[in-house]
Amino acid sequence: MIPGGGQPNMQQLLQQAQKMQQDLASAQEELARTEVEGQAGGGLVKATVNGSGELRGLVIDPKAVDPEDTETLADLVVAAVQAANENAQALQQQKLGPLAQGLGGGGIPGLPF
Repeated sequence: MIPGGGQPNMQQLLQQAQKMQQDLASAQEELARTEVEGQAGGGLVKATVNGSGELRGLVIDPKAVDPEDTETLADLVVAAVQAANENAQALQQQKLGPLAQGLGGGGIPGLPF
């Protein structure tokens, strides 16, 4: 509702929507360029993902490699990737959360908030 009962200025609403769309696209591009890390086993396994959650790198300390126990190494890799993705989700919330609230706070399809 517009105070005073007037009609909303459609041109102004359209400009605001376009700006929000541009801001969202810019934030998504920034997320795709930003890398975050997660680790497991006290740093024996480190995973790097971009802000969108795409796995970009994996570093395994040779001390984590035991040919007789590949299950532990696999668990460490999974844990490191999960930690990195949690960090990426926190970054998404930080960068995109205010934009989602500006769009009505109902969330954006495909985003975790």
